Amino acid sequence: MKIVDVSQEPIHENPHHVDARKVYDTEHATATVITLDPGEALKKHITPVDVFFYVLEGTGIVEIGDERAEVGKDHLVESPAKIPHRWMNESGGTLRVLVVKVPRPTTGTRLL
Repeated sequence: MKIVDVSQEPIHENPHHVDARKVYDTEHATATVITLDPGEALKKHITPVDVFFYVLEGTGIVEIGDERAEVGKDHLVESPAKIPHRWMNESGGTLRVLVVKVPRPTTGTRLL
């Protein structure tokens, strides 16, 4: 059994310059916990594989393609491969999102 304490994982360097901690990484999938403080946002980008997001804490704005929605704790959002997307925290509190990429990408994310 492997148990990961997310708070003890190092912040993974990323092009968005936000708190992103890789918590799962196998040949089949990856999972990262992203924390956005009030006013922080991810840059719009394209991921080469399908992604799903699960909101762990807070409320945020998610944009996928031409769609935009406000989502909160315990919401799951699907994002198909190769569609531009991003997250923004326009609230007054912390936003924490679990990001799962399936299958594990073999190429990197492309910023727009």
